[in-house]
Amino acid sequence: MVKKSLPLTPGIEPLYGTRDENLRLMEDGLHVQIDLRSESIQIMGAAEDVARVEGIFNDFETLRKSGVHPHNGELHGLLKMVVADPTATLRGLIDSGKQRSAGTKKLVSPRTANQGKYVEAIEANDMVFGLGPAGTGKTYLAVAMAVSALLAKKVSRIILVRPAVEAGERLGFLPGSLQEKVDPYMRPLYDALYDLLDPVKVDKMLETNVIEIAPLAFMRGRTLNDAFIIMDEAQNTTNEQMKMFLTRLGNGSKTVITGDLSQIDLPVASKSGLYEALHVLDGVEGIRFCHFEAVDVVRHALVQRIVRAYDTYKAAEQLPLGIEAAGPVSKREPTKPGAFTKH
Repeated sequence: MVKKSLPLTPGIEPLYGTRDENLRLMEDGLHVQIDLRSESIQIMGAAEDVARVEGIFNDFETLRKSGVHPHNGELHGLLKMVVADPTATLRGLIDSGKQRSAGTKKLVSPRTANQGKYVEAIEANDMVFGLGPAGTGKTYLAVAMAVSALLAKKVSRIILVRPAVEAGERLGFLPGSLQEKVDPYMRPLYDALYDLLDPVKVDKMLETNVIEIAPLAFMRGRTLNDAFIIMDEAQNTTNEQMKMFLTRLGNGSKTVITGDLSQIDLPVASKSGLYEALHVLDGVEGIRFCHFEAVDVVRHALVQRIVRAYDTYKAAEQLPLGIEAAGPVSKREPTKPGAFTKH
């Protein structure tokens, strides 16, 4: 056991987090004791762990002096990654986020280990599946990576797709233009775009089709070259629709497919194309599957607890009385087939 004393510098307080939650995270995750004194910060623990905490404090101070001030939710997520991964540093994560965020309004940086693997998978592969519950950042990070690729001129356009399940074959009978008909189903994608880019810039890109937002039905027969393509809510595709979409990939393009197999809105008789794709494409070179869990929820902290509560309740419903639920169970289809490797 060693003890390290760090000076208590002005402006360090945001690192503590709300009600010192960041300090508790470091104490629990790195097995150290952090004691705040009037003029210093005392850290006690194993030498390696104390050095990691010291590195966090030094990185935060360097970032603060350079004008980087991550908000508390973002900072807490970054610290989770630093605590979980001995090779990660606060400064390194933020620097990587800056590179991905060039030209955007927000720092695009993973906040959990699974989000980090997801971003790395998107960078390294032409087709990535992101699967998991609501609030885990599947869609937002995919859109952020698409915007980053567009601004870096790695692709010439972004194509965002969602199956409009509620409209079905009646889409053509709805009043208004095509854009007005599909806009309600595309709102989460618009929200992500406007969160990342200036609204005027987004509107101009939409007008010139640099960014195209369309229902899945309008992808048939197209070959999508030099594009970053995202299909959201993929659990609501049929097997035929999924195969059709996956084979639209053209030269110089990248595709991300996101979905949550616990939220299928298809008719009961229909099988999710996302579920079948998990079986059919498992092990295919160039395709990665990234799974998210309740711990990856990055919305309000209450959302994470809600997701866990529903998982526990559904699991208990499926088991005989007296048997304790061990994990998430879907009434219709499992979210994680046991035969698949988790990346």
